Amino acid sequence: MGESGSFDAGGAGDSSGPFPERPSGVLDALGVAVVALDTAGRIVLWDPRAEELFGYSAREALGRHAARLLVDDRCADLVAGTYERMLETGVGWSGTVPVRTEHGGTRLVEFRWTRLPGDQGDFFALGTATDASTLREVERDIALSTQLIAQSPIGLAVLDTELRFVAVNPAMERIHGLPAKDQLGRSLGEILPSISVEASEALARDVLESGRPQIDTYTIGRTAADPGNDHAWSVSVYRLEDSHGQVLGVATSVVDVTDRYGAITAAAEARRRLGLIAEGSARIGTTLDITQTARELADVVVPGLSDIAVVDVLDSTLGQRRPAALDSGPVLLRTLAMKAACPAEVAPAFGTADQLVRHDADRLVTQCLRTGRPVMVAHVDEGDLARIARDAGAAAALARNGIHSYLAIPLAAQGEARGVLSLMRGPNALPFTADDSILAGELAGRTAVSLDNARLYESVRNTAVTLQRSLLPRPAPPESLEVATRYQPAVATNEVGGDWFDVIPLAGDRTALVVGDVMGSGIDAAAAMGRLRTATATLADLDLPPSEVLRHLDKITAGLEPYFATCIYVEYDPHSDRCRIAGAGHLPPALIPTGRPPELLDLPSGAPLGVGGVPFETTTAPLYPGDQLVLYTDGLVETRRDAIDERLDVFLRVLDAPGRSLEETCDRLLDTLRDPYDQDDVAILIARPRPHP
Repeated sequence: MGESGSFDAGGAGDSSGPFPERPSGVLDALGVAVVALDTAGRIVLWDPRAEELFGYSAREALGRHAARLLVDDRCADLVAGTYERMLETGVGWSGTVPVRTEHGGTRLVEFRWTRLPGDQGDFFALGTATDASTLREVERDIALSTQLIAQSPIGLAVLDTELRFVAVNPAMERIHGLPAKDQLGRSLGEILPSISVEASEALARDVLESGRPQIDTYTIGRTAADPGNDHAWSVSVYRLEDSHGQVLGVATSVVDVTDRYGAITAAAEARRRLGLIAEGSARIGTTLDITQTARELADVVVPGLSDIAVVDVLDSTLGQRRPAALDSGPVLLRTLAMKAACPAEVAPAFGTADQLVRHDADRLVTQCLRTGRPVMVAHVDEGDLARIARDAGAAAALARNGIHSYLAIPLAAQGEARGVLSLMRGPNALPFTADDSILAGELAGRTAVSLDNARLYESVRNTAVTLQRSLLPRPAPPESLEVATRYQPAVATNEVGGDWFDVIPLAGDRTALVVGDVMGSGIDAAAAMGRLRTATATLADLDLPPSEVLRHLDKITAGLEPYFATCIYVEYDPHSDRCRIAGAGHLPPALIPTGRPPELLDLPSGAPLGVGGVPFETTTAPLYPGDQLVLYTDGLVETRRDAIDERLDVFLRVLDAPGRSLEETCDRLLDTLRDPYDQDDVAILIARPRPHP
């Protein structure tokens, strides 16, 4: 008869009682027929499956002798004898018999016969039959799948609709480090306590509900098979359904891809690091401003490399003083930039930008400065936090927010540490590694060079500014004139140049008004400007005509190679209400007559000072009490993007505002015409004759 069977009342799909909602489709696939014979071998039961299998209807089969109807003549005696022995002994029989079909053909059919007692003391034979070729095919499929599952190096498992294991193959036993008996009936979380399985369970539920398979998703963690090391697995999940479409559960395949995942991860990490270096090259050091450079470094490393970044620089370096000795005692650092990609309460643990902080000798920042080498604490403890944060409260804030790894990188240039880049990681990041230290060191090195360049530039610029300011006059306006002046360095670079203005008293109540522009910028341009301004004041005192003053200045400038300069020289006489004006390659002054719109004076432009041998002309123009004369340098109106005529039109429109004070006019000109990208300095001088007494 074979082995007896049973079913699990708690199986998949069992929601209302001990029987499944739909019958299994396996018997349907086999097409099992049921036949019963009496003691004489006549057919007394013929189910619909028998009609399909043999081709005879129940009306044609019932009551007929089975052997004569179905069995080939060559086997009839053997089958009859086997049947009689089964009835006598009660021992069941099974085998394959060639059977005649209704249309005269022959089909191999496998039978299973057993004897059943009747209510009159007689016996019946109950048989099941199926097509032998179909049965062999099913047997081959089962054998193949069984061997494939058993011998596959891929972990395979079946989970029911409650996501509990109902079958695992040997490879899955090896992956989980548990025998099959310890996995069946248990959930993912019970079998894999060291792995966060929430995402995997959510993925399996989605497959159960949608029927869409999930292919090659990655899971990282540890199992009982290798509890000391992380592994990576590629997991695929498919929904299982029977022939009626009823969901039985999900099947999963698991492949250990630790080596492949490690290579992929390493390649991705390498690309990320190269990308971070490329980003740092593009974003760090875009200006010669020390604070901006420090902010650029913080913006690059957070969150790409760290959750918190602090950039501190030695205060002595910023003050252009000789760096203090770092071999002992505390150090003074100024925080230039701080950025945090974590809760706001962490930021105060490191102070605020532009704050001066004293670091004692035992601090990790101090250690990094003194050694000039990185300091890395992969896993910080309470003692480490005390050496990182400013005080006990700050250390407690770091601990509450899960700061667990620290890295300090020196900002070194020309063999000297100028400051420190401090990096920290929070609970969602892995500890710092040696590779992180190398990457941070690369970014810090680039930043240190930019900071040193900015520091040197700042030193030179401060010197130039000091020189420029000292050379510009603080004119006391004459009684006959109201005067307003402005000087502004280049907006884009904040760099001084060679622009100047001057108001020089002359004999006979006259006044010389001068605006000039030495081409170039920096200390040399400022020094050349100072020499020309001094020469102009000396020549003006000789009571020379404006054209002669410019001729002598041209000779002086020619000796200041490689410099050239433009200049406008105005001599105002309050007694005649007239100006004598000469220009050397300079933009024309603007005249604002009382009650009329502003206009540019039509003057011979002349050649710049320093060209040599070019004559200059003197022009006379009226300047009455209440009128305004505006002298300026080209940095006010010239840009790289706009035509000079358009800019001069804007210039005149700004001047067309009766009743405005001279100081207000200067401010208005700068506010309206100065461009944030301007790279030239500006000088403005506005004069207005006072009413005659």
